[in-house]
Amino acid sequence: MSSERASLFGQDADMDLSGFKPKAPARPEQVRDVAEQAGFRSREGTREPVEGEIPRREPRRYRTGRNVQLNLKVRQETVDAFYKLADEHGWVLGEAFEHAVDALKRELQKKA
Repeated sequence: MSSERASLFGQDADMDLSGFKPKAPARPEQVRDVAEQAGFRSREGTREPVEGEIPRREPRRYRTGRNVQLNLKVRQETVDAFYKLADEHGWVLGEAFEHAVDALKRELQKKA
């Protein structure tokens, strides 16, 4: 067995490849045009909100020491009012809930 590899081009190893030039890369707008003509849809978030659709809020992440979750079903207008109060006072949601519980306790004590 021979220790040399066989030539890819057979006996004609003196092949002239000087005329070979790679293509220039496609411009992004060319790629987009070809993709649209072929029926591919873009994954970019270009969708306009539908009328009546509730816009998504930015996630809120704070380190507060509160580590118990409370999940409630409420009306949309209640949630909107709760977030509005929290935003107006600069409270995180857990803090706003604590203020709400304290206010409810005071209100019930006044009635008693």
